[in-house]
Amino acid sequence: MKRIILFALPLILLIGLLVIFATNIDRDASYVPSVLINRPVPEFTLPPVENLVLDGKVIESFTRDDLFGQVSVVNVFASWCAPCRQEHPFLMELAAMGEVKIYGINQKDAPENARAFLEELGNPYDKIGADSGRVSIEWGIYGIPETFVINKDGIITYKHVGPFTRETFENSLLPAIRAAKSAE
Repeated sequence: MKRIILFALPLILLIGLLVIFATNIDRDASYVPSVLINRPVPEFTLPPVENLVLDGKVIESFTRDDLFGQVSVVNVFASWCAPCRQEHPFLMELAAMGEVKIYGINQKDAPENARAFLEELGNPYDKIGADSGRVSIEWGIYGIPETFVINKDGIITYKHVGPFTRETFENSLLPAIRAAKSAE
């Protein structure tokens, strides 16, 4: 009897794992649920990126209060993040549309590197806060880049993990912004 159990147990575990893998094979890997969806943005105050002056304007600190009164987008990025470079043109395009304010959380980045990144690629952000990682934890950041849509009441209505592609920009982010604006 012990031999049958010793033989059957690994077989049962293997079958169980195969069932789990088979049921998740078509799952969208970029979908990471957020407990913050439909909840208020966390309380935070971030200092500006040190000595950041872009287009002749000094970038001020970024706080929770900035996210009230209008639909806005918050993007978590860093100069050392290759996917952040990949999605940056979409953020520049969004900024050029002028439909929403875009805020940046610059995560664990040296100020001189953040400045060089934005000088090279352009600055789509209305404000940028420098984060050592603590605020990112409060926002439930898994990795960067991550992007959030915030409604006029400061409620997180959408989260995207990873860099935008043309498809996710047009079929995911823009509709999320429109949905948040239509609820105003």
